Amino acid sequence: MSQSNLLIIMSDEHQARAMGCAGHPFVQTPHLDGLAARGIRFTDAYTPSPICVPARASFASGRHVHVNRLWDNAMPYIGTPKGWGHRLQGAGVPVESIGKLHYRSDEDPAGFDVEHMPMQVVNGVGMVWASIRKEDERVPPPGGGRMLGDYIGPGQSKYTEYDRAVTDRTGQWFADRAASDDDRPWCLYVGLVAPHFPLVVPQEFYDLYPLDSLPPVKLHPKDGHARHPWVEKQNAGMDSEGRFHNAEERLSAMASYYGLCSCLDHNVGQILTSLEASGFGDTTTVIYTSDHGDNLGARGLWGKSNLYQESVSVPMIMAGPTVGTGTCDTPVSLLDLSATIPDHFGIAFSGDGAPLTAIADAPVDPERPILSEYHAAGAVSGAFMLRKGRWKLNYYVGFPSELFDMVDDPEELVDLAGHPDHESDLADMEQALRLIVDPERADRQAFADQAALIARHGGREAALKLGAPGATPPPEAKS
Repeated sequence: MSQSNLLIIMSDEHQARAMGCAGHPFVQTPHLDGLAARGIRFTDAYTPSPICVPARASFASGRHVHVNRLWDNAMPYIGTPKGWGHRLQGAGVPVESIGKLHYRSDEDPAGFDVEHMPMQVVNGVGMVWASIRKEDERVPPPGGGRMLGDYIGPGQSKYTEYDRAVTDRTGQWFADRAASDDDRPWCLYVGLVAPHFPLVVPQEFYDLYPLDSLPPVKLHPKDGHARHPWVEKQNAGMDSEGRFHNAEERLSAMASYYGLCSCLDHNVGQILTSLEASGFGDTTTVIYTSDHGDNLGARGLWGKSNLYQESVSVPMIMAGPTVGTGTCDTPVSLLDLSATIPDHFGIAFSGDGAPLTAIADAPVDPERPILSEYHAAGAVSGAFMLRKGRWKLNYYVGFPSELFDMVDDPEELVDLAGHPDHESDLADMEQALRLIVDPERADRQAFADQAALIARHGGREAALKLGAPGATPPPEAKS
């Protein structure tokens, strides 16, 4: 068993490129940059699903979404399939959580000895209304409010208060652990919610990003960009872009998001300072990541829920006493983080990923395939992303695919799927996708499971009333 402790910090909706260490031209994240400087940053990391609950369920179990069959935000993790936390518990490794989990209930055996101030899905059921997603049946979110929040700009929200309390509680946890007689290596998972909307951020962080300094976004429909038909249909239900009061509020939304990234970074810095103060700094491996990204206005899209890099790519940084320094360009996912946690303690784990340490130590493998998939709010059919080699495939059941050359076109500006010179590349990527998942079969299974879920809740009319219309409310923010 490793004598190194393991601290995992997972934020929510942090776009992978929104860090100084990732080369962003103006986002200020000095603490994450410092963590990356003394460790390894994985430059091409992905979520198993670009929406909270399925992504977190897959992270918990180490399995793809289509294996878990926990498809959307109304199908939270309940402790099955058993995952990395259960493996640690079985081996006697202390494992606890502080903060956001987005599982079903505090009472479920989710793989933690103790869950401190956990944030779970609303009433244990989540967004059942969003499980109704056939095009002729779905409706806009209940309540009529904006997904991004009624108010956008500087201030405090329940989320910023919750993150502060989670940060404080984490510092207290380190102090309590250091003062205890238990000297076993431990694992602690910390869940922060920033930079997830509502887009409200303390003034000091908002002020870091003056509105007149913010750049234009790429591929905006007002500039003539025609969105993919699947994306157009998925976005139609919420259409955050169309619900800004004016151009200034739209810029304020960008400043607030970037400010929340810096606020998140501040809290990470506080956590790392507390770790050092407790005496655990030299004996703890730290991993930072997020559950998915955010479109932040690219293509006129906000939030997550699609397969473009802004939404599906995540930050991944690992630093510790036995971790090298630099970057690793081999594609990875949160499923690899799932495999890393038990491996850190010398515990065998059967999942769909591989330990990040082994990936980083091996020669760079650009051909390593990474899958992400989406079957949740607004999706009129299943969507599947495969990243492999220089190519990225976005496969939409019942719609044309997209193919991007991530070497020559990392911003995904030109879809090559219909180009005659790339017919074989598209065919090869679709064949590679089918080696991992049958997309049509998974799509049918998702719709069948969601229909059964809706029936269990009393049918369509009852389901439309179940679940938060947007951001999940946190528990009372008490540290």
